[in-house]
Amino acid sequence: MKNKIILQLLFAGLMLVVSAVHAQLRIEIVGGGSNQYPIALVQLNGEEQLPQKIADIVAGDLYRSGLFKIVDGGGLPTIPAEPNEVIFPIFKARSADYLVIGSVSPLPNGYWDVRFRLLDVDKRTQLAGYSYPVTSQQLRNTAHKIADAIYETITGDAGVFSTRITYVVKSGTRFELQVAEADGFGPQTVLASNEPILSPAWSPDGTRIAYVSFERKKPIVFIQSLLTGQRIVAANFKGSNSAPAWSPDGKRLAVVLTKDGSSQIYLINADGSNPMRLTSSSAIDTEPNFSPDGQSILFTSDRGGSPQIYRMPVSGGTPERLTFDGTYNVSPRYAPDGKSFAFVQRNNGRFNIALQDFASKQAQLLTENSSDESPTFAPNGRIILYATEVRGRGILAAVSSDGRVRQRFSAESGDVREPAWGPTLKAP
Repeated sequence: MKNKIILQLLFAGLMLVVSAVHAQLRIEIVGGGSNQYPIALVQLNGEEQLPQKIADIVAGDLYRSGLFKIVDGGGLPTIPAEPNEVIFPIFKARSADYLVIGSVSPLPNGYWDVRFRLLDVDKRTQLAGYSYPVTSQQLRNTAHKIADAIYETITGDAGVFSTRITYVVKSGTRFELQVAEADGFGPQTVLASNEPILSPAWSPDGTRIAYVSFERKKPIVFIQSLLTGQRIVAANFKGSNSAPAWSPDGKRLAVVLTKDGSSQIYLINADGSNPMRLTSSSAIDTEPNFSPDGQSILFTSDRGGSPQIYRMPVSGGTPERLTFDGTYNVSPRYAPDGKSFAFVQRNNGRFNIALQDFASKQAQLLTENSSDESPTFAPNGRIILYATEVRGRGILAAVSSDGRVRQRFSAESGDVREPAWGPTLKAP
């Protein structure tokens, strides 16, 4: 029952900790997929009663993925809500392979019944269809869930439109840790400070964020609840405390501490107790990241003379070097399926996002900018969000794991850095 209540709060977007809403991130597509699915979305019957049309939100999600071509769904004699009301030749003539229809109707106690149908235009059959009883506050997230269902049905991959992202915005001397929907809508401030905020990391259940704050004039790791606003100090040892990474079960963090000398990786409980040293070297070991099964970590170390990426068991053991191409490879992040990892590679003075396969040990450069950093995977592993710089200003960008689809996220003002993509929340 407790987990159900938490999920309902999260799906409704009731983040009690946040302050006033800020200007949302603007997303532009700068590169699309080579093969796009033509899909028409008809206005949901009855959605003119809503402040924002669900069909528009769904269309925006699908378009920004770079995998869908949005076909005109307007100009119809009547708005169909059920398959038997669809005039299929109209959409066949518009070269649509898929069609989305549905309805919105009020229910008692302020709820809405939202229905949608995904249809195959050529076969005139239904591929997916759901009904969601939701509150007014849940309408946007319901639209994202519809987009997720469409994306998964057509592509075979899980959608991530109903997830959240977090990032840091710097405006002058002010730093803000913000959380927004995956489409950049509704950014809200979790923490504001005149001192730097770094390395936000989502807990696996999406209810907490760990981060580094300099508000006490030194780097300290905090954990903050997105439901209550309560936060605790997870790591405030002598020296520097940085780079928090959650274990997949949410019970532990890997952190980087200098309490015993150089930067080394330690495991601590999520309440900050029981620190246990994991790496032992005279070098700088930093940027830990847990494998999806929780059995190993990736990290950056200069123990070989230059910053490279290593892997070692969480139970301890000899680290294995994974990168050999170039003299600078940092910031490793496991792909959600554990088969590859993203990282930052320096080439001829340019810093780019790369992806390396564990089995083949082959690396592929995914970006062509000059100052990319902080890669973070979407929960489905198909998109990597990262920070970069365009015309001297910090923004977020995203690239598909095959390098074909590219997006840019920019705010109206300030530099945007330190992104982290939140987990997919399971329905109660």
